[in-house]
Amino acid sequence: MSFVTNPILPGFNPDPSIVRVEDDYYIATSTFEWFPGVQIHHSRDLKNWRLLPHPLTRKSQLDMLGDPDSGGVWAPCLSYDNGTFYLIYTDVKSHIGPFKDTHNYLITANDIMGPWSEPVYLNSSGFDPSLFHDDDGRKWLVNMVWDHRKNKNSFGGILLQEYSPEEKKLIGPIHNIFKGTKLGLTEAPHLYKHNDYYYLMTAEGGTRYEHAVTVARSKSLFGPYEVDPTGPILTSSGKPELELQKAGHASLVHTQTNELYLVHLTGRPLKPSMNCNLGRETAIQKGVWTEDGWLRLANGTTSPDAKVELPSLPECPFEREPETDHFDGEELSIHFSSLRVPFTEEWVSIKERPGYLRLKGRESFSSSHTQSLIARRQQAFSISAETVVEFEPETFQQMAGLVYYYNSRNYYYLWISHDEELGKCIGIMASDQGVYTEPLETLVSIDGWNQVFLKADLHYEELQFYFSEDGINWTKIGPVLDASKISDDHVELKKGGTLLDQGFTGAFIGVCAQDLSGRKKQADFDYFTYRERDEK
Repeated sequence: MSFVTNPILPGFNPDPSIVRVEDDYYIATSTFEWFPGVQIHHSRDLKNWRLLPHPLTRKSQLDMLGDPDSGGVWAPCLSYDNGTFYLIYTDVKSHIGPFKDTHNYLITANDIMGPWSEPVYLNSSGFDPSLFHDDDGRKWLVNMVWDHRKNKNSFGGILLQEYSPEEKKLIGPIHNIFKGTKLGLTEAPHLYKHNDYYYLMTAEGGTRYEHAVTVARSKSLFGPYEVDPTGPILTSSGKPELELQKAGHASLVHTQTNELYLVHLTGRPLKPSMNCNLGRETAIQKGVWTEDGWLRLANGTTSPDAKVELPSLPECPFEREPETDHFDGEELSIHFSSLRVPFTEEWVSIKERPGYLRLKGRESFSSSHTQSLIARRQQAFSISAETVVEFEPETFQQMAGLVYYYNSRNYYYLWISHDEELGKCIGIMASDQGVYTEPLETLVSIDGWNQVFLKADLHYEELQFYFSEDGINWTKIGPVLDASKISDDHVELKKGGTLLDQGFTGAFIGVCAQDLSGRKKQADFDYFTYRERDEK
């Protein structure tokens, strides 16, 4: 008997949707405002996973220019039927306040590696769309419906409508098949068929510490759906002792050996802040069907296990990714993401100066349009990130460096710029819930340096920046910073009962360049190292 340790997809990989095609398993997860869109991981044993090329790589598939922080791609659904992969996703244009503008699309491919089609527009009535393939060949879309009216439940139920592959559109009447339970915030619907019943799995309680998975069933696709009388089948709510918190938003898969598993969203909080700077992650649990046809966890509880028994499949590990990227390939690593827009030679190149990543400075972190930022997920609590940059700023409006980033209002930035008195200099800037700081005591002249090595050491809630002229002798810069603030939990901000900011992503570490003068000053990065260390 062998086991896997959760989470199986660490770091920002939320809202998992799993599908098996013969001996291969695939999980799609949300990417929000990060481009390219939708992460797809592949496994053959449910233990070892590798990231595949993203399906949403073209602006024609995903135009997020101007999308807000934590907008963009919410809760994709990956499914397979008769030789075709189907991927449903939402592009969220607004989500704070009474209204949510949520446009739902479908793309298809004959191979999980692509190419993926141009999108088919479906609807905009709500988010978390999912496609169900019934035994008779008909296809049905379910999504939660958003109700902006003040005197109504904003999570207004789960809508069902038929999708016509031939007409490439939704057809027929719209049915509201489930209004949820008293937990509320009913979302993330997935339909399954087992024996004589249709099963509707939803997430409830919200995606924070009250998150839960509920199941209802019906002999008819259109309902009425009977809720599992025992309540949620999975939740960490009210169990602070559990390592895996925020358990919810689940998806089912049967193995080729007829074992049942569910993957689900989870978070691992730092103590004592209870902030999850690794974001919302993906975990796995073993499930069983009871004799009377209800879904249960195999551990006999409703709590997620940190270690889970694996199915009787041969182990299939993948080659480890190198820690250092020397930017000497034909394309950027699939582990790198940008904000909202595709990689184009207009602003990022590994061809103009072979062996270097060249960034041309564009807008500030405050922009939701064109930033020059390349970053990757933080996927362990204890990591280091290192780079070296050649950059000759001529004005204080030109900056480049190493950034630890959550969103436009929450980040730490080790930057190189120009000061009228110091010349070329290095310093730290930060934004905490939108409050900008730039401690003058961190400002150091590096005038005359041709290149600058930059490093970030992260250990749980502690972040320390360093700089060096030779990459051997390092100097600390600034104090130990609070890394726990780069988290969903910290960025959520309310004032007078009004929500001002909320986040659904996770911490990223990467390189960037800004040129607020509009001259597109370039910065050349020779390498980027991301190294995970043994924890505690």
